[in-house]
Amino acid sequence: MTDRISIIGGGFGGLAAAIRLAASGYPVDLFEARDQLGGRAYVYRKDGFTFDGGPTVITAPFLFDDLFSLAGRRREDYVEFVPLDPFYRIFNHEGKWLDYNDDPDFIADQIRRWNPDDIDGYDRFIRSTQAIFQKGFVELADRPFLHFTDMLRVAPELVRLQSYKSVYRYVSQYVKDDFLRRCFSFHPLLVGGNPFQTTSIYALIHYLEREWGVHYAMGGTGALVDALATLARELGVRIHLNSPVREILINGRTAQGVILEDGSTQRAEAVVSNGDMANTYHKLIPADKRRRFTDRRIARMRHSMSLFVLYFGTKRRYTDTQLTHHNILLGERYRGLIEDIFDHKVLSEDFSLYLHMPTITDPSLAPPGGESFYVLSPVPNQESGIDWAELAPIYKDRLLTHLEQQFLPDLRANIVAEHWIDPSHFEGTLRSYQGSAFSIEPILTQSAWFRPHNRSEEFENLYLVGAGTHPGAGLPGVLSSAKITADLILGAPGASPVDSIEESGVTIGAI
Repeated sequence: MTDRISIIGGGFGGLAAAIRLAASGYPVDLFEARDQLGGRAYVYRKDGFTFDGGPTVITAPFLFDDLFSLAGRRREDYVEFVPLDPFYRIFNHEGKWLDYNDDPDFIADQIRRWNPDDIDGYDRFIRSTQAIFQKGFVELADRPFLHFTDMLRVAPELVRLQSYKSVYRYVSQYVKDDFLRRCFSFHPLLVGGNPFQTTSIYALIHYLEREWGVHYAMGGTGALVDALATLARELGVRIHLNSPVREILINGRTAQGVILEDGSTQRAEAVVSNGDMANTYHKLIPADKRRRFTDRRIARMRHSMSLFVLYFGTKRRYTDTQLTHHNILLGERYRGLIEDIFDHKVLSEDFSLYLHMPTITDPSLAPPGGESFYVLSPVPNQESGIDWAELAPIYKDRLLTHLEQQFLPDLRANIVAEHWIDPSHFEGTLRSYQGSAFSIEPILTQSAWFRPHNRSEEFENLYLVGAGTHPGAGLPGVLSSAKITADLILGAPGASPVDSIEESGVTIGAI
């Protein structure tokens, strides 16, 4: 054994955990299977265009500021955040839209265009989410749920907050227009959830955006990854690229390091996995050593939907269209489409989309006179049995046809670069179980204590960060999981005597 910490995966969770532990005195090795850091936020570059793999929405910038404060640095010296207005432009199937930001008067004017009677209902809705935000964000999201008693203590409050309702049902209590209901309840899709099934606790995302805004990292999400990597290296973290982990070294019931694909062994005081939770147990720990997370149990879990993401660059600008930086394009058959994706596991003819147009804010992501886009379509995970090798080019063409007809005139004639990823990419390259894009689905029975714990229930000295553990997916959730894990390691029995983390600024977590 050694006092070093081994971290598997260089996504935001792995990088944040590495920074927190290194800032507290631990020597850290971070092993990343690919040739770049970032995990889901991998950067694709083609013909002068820069395409962020995702995520693209920064909703709690102070969580990043805190990482730099731990090391006595300023985030602004490493990467620039700019606020966006509007946060989103949300289109219905007829091309009409609602803009959304943090200005109550502006939002009231937007709602008035659709249904004036819903202005008061929306105001009551946003006030009600303050209590959900206080409980789910401020009090619970950066606290571990390691024991069932942790859940029992908060259960009465969760019932009072109507956590047993879905986000869509919760919103519908206050808002009557169906399009507005969709606008104020789509957020679970950003973290892998079904708005009609995800617990209403996730309505706090709406309040979170109102509280701190929506931001963009200049240079793209990849610039934010680079900033964190620079900070980690300055703190002494040893980053190993092209170093996939084959197995977590288990002795009895204790994790003692990792075995790399090349056969080399790296022993460690603790192992932190930022890999997909299900893959961590299913692929990195032999079945005969697992008692709780058996193959059967993992298969029974509800795993999130997957994504088809098409990145494309054009030789002309589209700033003269009705599009903005973040666009949500909702289809007419919205609920049926969601059911097809999550419940029936079939690919529909129609779709609802997220269209990212970052060059509106940051032209540096494209050659002069060009535009950089990505369009994201939620699709079933690999339980569907879809052959994406055959279907992906067809699906790509359907997306382009829709965008060209509705939003981007002459699109095909202007595309000069393109790339896509599909569920087979999530399953193969990203090693995500069943090709899920957000690990396990954020339903009530897979949240808090019911979610795989930040400190493994099965093996000592094994910890999890990322979307598949508490509090869940999304940048705030992943960063909060890293804080939980670092705090657990620093306070774990037998941990090396190091200085405690010096918290500076706001350090609460987020769903």
